[in-house]
Formats: sequence, C-alpha cells, structure tokens
Amino acid sequence: MSPSSYHEVADVIRAAIADGLYPRGTLLPTEDRLATDLGVHRATVNKALKILKNEGLLHVEMGVGTRVHPLPPILRNAATRHSRAHRERGGVRGALAAELVDLAYELDSVNTIGPGRPPKHIAAILGVDPDSDSVIVRHRRMRAQDVPIQIAISYIPRAIADGTPIAERDPGIGGISSRLAELGHAQVELEEQLRVRPPTREEAAFLGMTVEQRVYDVIQIGWTADERAVKVTRYILPTYQWDLAYRYPIDPA
Repeated sequence: MSPSSYHEVADVIRAAIADGLYPRGTLLPTEDRLATDLGVHRATVNKALKILKNEGLLHVEMGVGTRVHPLPPILRNAATRHSRAHRERGGVRGALAAELVDLAYELDSVNTIGPGRPPKHIAAILGVDPDSDSVIVRHRRMRAQDVPIQIAISYIPRAIADGTPIAERDPGIGGISSRLAELGHAQVELEEQLRVRPPTREEAAFLGMTVEQRVYDVIQIGWTADERAVKVTRYILPTYQWDLAYRYPIDPA
C-alpha cells in the first residue's frame, strides 16, 4: 500500500535514509522519481521533502539536487564527556575532540582567543566587570568532516587565565578544563541551562541553517568546590546534528 499523505511520505523517506537506502551525503532521487516509486503525486513528495529539510535531514544544493545531510546526529553525553579521563584520552584537546576521535571524524576549529567583555548575565555569574575586558574569550567555530557542527564561546576570568595556556591558542591536552584544575580551580560541578530557538543570522551563516530550523543554546557553568564559577561556555548546536543525554543522581548528597 502506498503512503497516502505527505507526513507518511516523509516517514517513508526518513526510514529509507536510516536503513541506508539513501546513504548519508548522497543525492536523493528527483521528486518525479520519488513520486513514481512511492505511487503518490509529486506535490505530496514536495511537501514531504520540506518537512525533512526543516528537520535538517536534507538540504538543497542549487543546481545539483537534494542531498542527505552527511553526518548522523552526534551523541553529547553530559554525564561523561567532561570527565578528565574522557577529555584527555589519547592526548586530545577536550571533550568534543575525544567524541569525534571515537567516530573517526576529523575536527577542524577556527578559533579566536583574547581579552574581551562578557555579556552582562555571564559577567554576573563569573563576578567580573561587564564594562571592561575582564575575561579571556575563546570563540570557536567547529567542523567535523568539513560539516559545521557547533559554535562554542568560553569566558574565563582574566584573574585566572592571564599568563596561562588558557589564554593561548592551544591550551594543551584536555583543554581549558584541565588547565583550570592544574591552576587550583578544578570544576567539581557543571550546570547547564538549555533552550531551543531559531539561529541568529550569523549563526545560520556558519552552521548552514535556515530560519525554520532550530539550535540548542546551552549555557554551561563550571563550579569549583568553594562554589565559585570559573568558566562559562555557551554552545550553539543544530538540533538535527546532536542528541543530548543527561544522567544525574535523583537525591544528590
């Protein structure tokens, strides 16, 4: 029996991608061909493809065709990704690098590092001046297999970071969290504040997104044993590119 609605056609195409009938990174058949194969009208296929494009599963290459998004969703496991063992495994430079090594993906990151002014809400968390260059800002635009996957912006008080590898382009094995620990500011608890929203124009331009798509906007705060916030990182993640997992005690001590 052929699908009868464009939602059902979207379900069929989505399942075909998951099953490998239309492999990641390849072009879909034309709308006419899909309509013939599925026994539906071309207009039904067109509506179904719009759903899948908004999901980020497909994207249009002008003059070429409709391509399956090359990378399946990446698991971001908040319960394990920031442990020292994970972020330093194999000599990598942080949690994301370790995750991508496991997937055999090559990481490319365009980084801007230097003193800067934090947004007021982040300055309040860190206890620094929002009207002066009170933090080191590490702004990173990251790709895996040449596919943009996230924007990450970290803010660390200059009272901690100045004159250390945290203020340098390469912070060393384990990234800035390991350097904070070595400086006596080990993070013992991470807090994440998460919301879903449309991308800004600048975010969409880098991430290759449309206004119909959505990003996870995650504010992560690193707390020390004496309840001091020493690092705030804002992650901008396409929702179609990431699966988020959390695990934590129900009744923490």
